[in-house]
Amino acid sequence: MLLEMKNISKYFGPVAAVKNVSLQAAAGEILGLLGENGAGKSTLMNVLAGVYPADSGEIFFDGKKLEHMTNKKAREAGIRFIHQELNLVNDLTVRENLFLGEELTGRFGIVDRKEMERRSIQVLRDMGLDIDVNMDVRDLETSRKQLIEIAKALLFDAKLIIMDEPTTALTNREIDMLFSIMRRLREKNIAMIYISHKMPELFAICDRYTVLRDGMFIESGRFCDIDEGRATELLVGKNILNEVLTKDPVPEDVLMEVKQITAAGKFEDVSFHINRGEIVAVTGLHGDGRDFLAEALYGVCKIDSGEVWINGRRLSYKSVKDTLRNGVSMVQRNRKERSIIKDLTILNNFSISKFIADGSRRFVDDAREESAFLARKEGLSIKVESHNDYITALSGGNQQKVIIARCLELDSSVIILDNPTQGVDVGAKFEVYKIITQLAREGKAILIFTQEFPEIFKVADRCLIMYRGRIVKELPRNEFNEIDMMGYAVGAKTEVRHATV
Repeated sequence: MLLEMKNISKYFGPVAAVKNVSLQAAAGEILGLLGENGAGKSTLMNVLAGVYPADSGEIFFDGKKLEHMTNKKAREAGIRFIHQELNLVNDLTVRENLFLGEELTGRFGIVDRKEMERRSIQVLRDMGLDIDVNMDVRDLETSRKQLIEIAKALLFDAKLIIMDEPTTALTNREIDMLFSIMRRLREKNIAMIYISHKMPELFAICDRYTVLRDGMFIESGRFCDIDEGRATELLVGKNILNEVLTKDPVPEDVLMEVKQITAAGKFEDVSFHINRGEIVAVTGLHGDGRDFLAEALYGVCKIDSGEVWINGRRLSYKSVKDTLRNGVSMVQRNRKERSIIKDLTILNNFSISKFIADGSRRFVDDAREESAFLARKEGLSIKVESHNDYITALSGGNQQKVIIARCLELDSSVIILDNPTQGVDVGAKFEVYKIITQLAREGKAILIFTQEFPEIFKVADRCLIMYRGRIVKELPRNEFNEIDMMGYAVGAKTEVRHATV
């Protein structure tokens, strides 16, 4: 056995994040580490990677006992950790990021830039990536940044690679590329620990599983011996996959009208409408213009022509503040880059949009904001010790819940959700879906931008499919079919439509 973690415990103050957990991984094996947000997965892996010291327990790796672990010792042993959140420096080049803190030196300690460039080009080429290693990281798309994080782990002689939600920002093609790389690494006898909330990915790539719940070990086994229903039951204590979300009939009462809007080079001639109480999904593939469309409807991306109307009033899009005041709010994708403010507390992150939208308020009403947060915390099952902690103290999934809570607090007529369950576990996803459904019952218009077909099937009344910046098909719920939807998304079907409004 390459890795054995025996009876590991880790406390933060009086709180036990990990309690007496044991875990094993063999060389050439991909182990899926499963658990809800706050289950202790990342904490356990941070102990292994030397980020946190264990309060008790032992770690054996490659036949040796690892003691007084540090991140440097873990790297020297051959353990590499690809963290869920991006840890790249935007002001540095791709090459500089790949070797940051581990620069190669030649004679007299001089940095060997040529060798670092050569090895950088080689590792990206091996991954099938055509990226200029001398370009600044800031100029890369988020999905490419995530692949750079993965390349960092492959540069050195790793024996075990930990991947914490590595596909969150990746396209389907990039996920396939990553899985191909992982299979090649498995053939080279490299072990991997794969943390993900996406069941299809876990079943597609992992050999064995270990489940944590509330910081404790629940079960280990082989994926071939269980199904998604059983895996979900292990995570949350019950099987929720077959639970049905009941929805009310959608009234013919148009709340939002989008009329032939265009943003040059991003999307073109987009028209659709949403009724009160309706949930509309917008889907497609990477590069289809969905991300720009979502930002345009929120007032971030400039619209060159066309109109957007809400409640019979045309939106001017003078600013995001103006958009909020006119009843449109948004949960943006990629929370680290677009949503959370790392230097503010959980409570501040939750309440900032409401404070800005109110406009006339000059002073913060702490009691009111705390009361509002506690209500949302309960409703969304946000796991937090103190709302006065920095938001970075939360797991990625709990950060996402805070951002969703912030959006809900605005009580907008139209709610735009761009990849709303990013980094959220299966149990919390279902809670989010229930909230979305309840908001629709209350007469809100919900617009979800997502690439996850199960999400569309779970909550949407209609689906708009985009291809190369245009809506090419609109499907009602009773015509949802993953094969047809993918056909339109890849351009195999090209029935370009202009929705009536």
